[in-house]
This record gives sequence, C-alpha cells and structure tokens, in this order.
Amino acid sequence: MHTVPGDLVAALDIGGTKIAGALVDGGGRLLVRARRSTPAREDATTVMAAVAAVLGELAASADWPRVRAVGIGSAGPVDAAAGTVSPVNVPGWRGFPLVAEVTARTGGLPVVLVGDGVAMTAAEHWQGAARGRSNALCMVVSTGVGGGLVLDGRLHTGPTGNAGHIGHISVDLDGDPCPCGSRGCVERIASGPNIARRAREAGWRPGPDGDTSAAAVAAAARAGDAPALASFARAAQALAAGIAATATLVEIEVAVIGGGVAGAGEVLFAPLRERLRDYATLSFASGVRVVPALLGPDAGLVGAAAAAAQERGLWGRLPG
Repeated sequence: MHTVPGDLVAALDIGGTKIAGALVDGGGRLLVRARRSTPAREDATTVMAAVAAVLGELAASADWPRVRAVGIGSAGPVDAAAGTVSPVNVPGWRGFPLVAEVTARTGGLPVVLVGDGVAMTAAEHWQGAARGRSNALCMVVSTGVGGGLVLDGRLHTGPTGNAGHIGHISVDLDGDPCPCGSRGCVERIASGPNIARRAREAGWRPGPDGDTSAAAVAAAARAGDAPALASFARAAQALAAGIAATATLVEIEVAVIGGGVAGAGEVLFAPLRERLRDYATLSFASGVRVVPALLGPDAGLVGAAAAAAQERGLWGRLPG
C-alpha cells in the first residue's frame, strides 16, 4: 500500500461502558474525538446504532478524506478472522458481524479488528511502558481483565485477535464460576466489580456517598480497612499467578498493567510484586517486571490505530 505521512486511521474503542472513536495520525495524536455510552443491555441493532453515531461524527470531520483504514479494539472475545465480536459484557452481540457493518458505513475502508487488550498492548508498545521491549504482556484491569502480547518485537494478535487474553486463565481450579463458562478466572477475582464484591462480602461498607466501586475500596485500603486490603491482596495474587504463567510460557520481560483498577497504585502493585516472587520462580521467568501503563484512557484508541497501521503497512514500521 502506498502511504503518505498525512495518512490517518479511524480508531474505535468499544467496551461495555463506552464507545469511543478518534482520528489518529502517525505520531499517535488524536485529532478528532467522538464518544457515546454503550447501550450494553439493548439489542444488537441499538448497540450498532451507537457505533454508527460515533463513526458519523468522525466522518463529518474535514480530516476524514485522509483516513486510510479503521482499527477497532473491542471487548472480547473477538474473532478477527471472521470479523465478529461476542463481548461478554454486551449480551446483544453474539457473533455480531462488526467488521462488515463498519466496512459498509465507511465506504469500504479496510477494517482491522483486535481485542481491547491487544489494542492496549499495541499502544503501550508503540508509545508507552512496553516501548523498546521485545517481549511483553500488557493488561487492562477494569470492569473486566484483558491482555495482549508482544513477541519478538511485534504485536502478536493470534489467528482470532485474542492472544494474551489473560483474564480468562483459570488460577483457582475450583473457584467461582466465571461468565465465560470456566471457573476461577483471573477476571473473576481481579476485576474491579469483583474486588468490590469480595470486599463487601467480607464486611467493608461504603462511606456516606454510597460509592461501592473498586476505587472506593482502594481508598479504604489506603486508610487501613482490613476487608479492603484483603480484597486487593486476593486480586494481586490472581494477577501474579496469571503473569507468572505467561512468563513461564513465552518468556516475557515486562508486564504492563493499565485500566481503572491500576489507579489503585501501590495498594495493588505492592502485593502484586510480592506475590509474583511466589509464582515466577524459574530462572527464566523470575526477572519479569511489573509496571503501570503510561497512556491512560486513550490507550485503546491509540492501540486500535497502531494495530491497523501495522497490518495495513501504514506509517512505516512503528517504533516500539
């Protein structure tokens, strides 16, 4: 594909809470933004209408004629080969033909689909905490837990775009059932809603504002609340076990953690690093470092654009 420095990628970041869009340039800058809330409990047509509204707002920009591809990072699982998505937290979309729908609404532009964890990984490898690393795991710990891999210096999406989806590795073989159908998944223990649920079950109570989020649990943990601390310790243990398993399997150098739960800071990272020493014990796995992500809430958009640019040969070889 012949490209010029001014070529843009239209990026979509689709999750259970919001559908964000942007036009992204070759330096990772977001030139135009659009956003809608995800009607996650509605039918497939209603959810797609929200996506179409975001695309319509982007297409109305004077920069749209410079767009050469569309990159989508979606809550998973996704099937990049089939162009479909089945997000666990958007029940109206099961095997939904998202690539075909977006292609039709963008005048036939090429569309590249990856899981949201893979998109975040592409962003952090290009411009964030995994930059310069040849082998990395990047994780989104939020309403769910997703992830992606960089292997031998390149984003490794896998055949369906789900490689590195650490949230659904089982780390508690007889643990609670997970919505994915398995038991004891990392996500079932370490996601924000499950951190909050476990803290409440252990006796934590929200303050006068009634905030029952993981962020409120983190604030309580920083103040020394025992059930809050215990819930974050359990989440850290699950994350450590999943990271250690990944390091043992593919010899990663670094695990980058982003998402809302990572905002808890040392309430999460201190026990995580401590428990990682218990699980990553083999010599080739014990050196893996855990670091916070750098790109924040824009990572999904930057990464969706980077994944599309890599696949379509835009912007040359992205640094990372």
